[in-house]
Amino acid sequence: MNDDFEDSTAWRKALRREMVTRRSLLSGAEHRRLSAAIGEHLRSTFAVPESFAFCWPIKHEPDLRDVAETWRQAGARAALPVVVEVDAPLRFRAWTAASRLLEDRYGIPTPVDGEWLVPALILLPLNGFDPAGYRLGYGGGYFDRTLATLRPRPLTVGVGFEINRVDSIRPESHDQRLDWIVTEAGAVRHGD
Repeated sequence: MNDDFEDSTAWRKALRREMVTRRSLLSGAEHRRLSAAIGEHLRSTFAVPESFAFCWPIKHEPDLRDVAETWRQAGARAALPVVVEVDAPLRFRAWTAASRLLEDRYGIPTPVDGEWLVPALILLPLNGFDPAGYRLGYGGGYFDRTLATLRPRPLTVGVGFEINRVDSIRPESHDQRLDWIVTEAGAVRHGD
């Protein structure tokens, strides 16, 4: 293994830890305020999609369950990502407020039953993100693998807090650029 790869891997691992720590230091009130601001930007920027996926908030990620329920009540079909196989693309299972959820092997609540969907829009949490539209996830590569295989590709909207903005995540060849990034400061389009 070459030193550049090892250096990049170590750097990204350290950045992930720092980004999660930054979020964890937000007070509960501040987290709710910032999540609500992100939700307002999502509602004002995007029409209610036909279908969408979002992630159950973990590790102090923005909580978008209110947006998900608002869009669902307006007629959108909602889904949550499900790891069906390690190192494979994610699948998306239909979600409603009444869905039965169980924690998966990563501790993330996922629906245990329901229809599989291919969403038109995906809200992706950002551990870190940069001005070029790249996101730093948790390092498993699930979303990158998934986005590389979905055809047509869903609209990808990264959601995160400004405290997780960095100059560059040092994107690698497998990293998928997002179409939009939405934070409490607003929505920025990256894709064409």
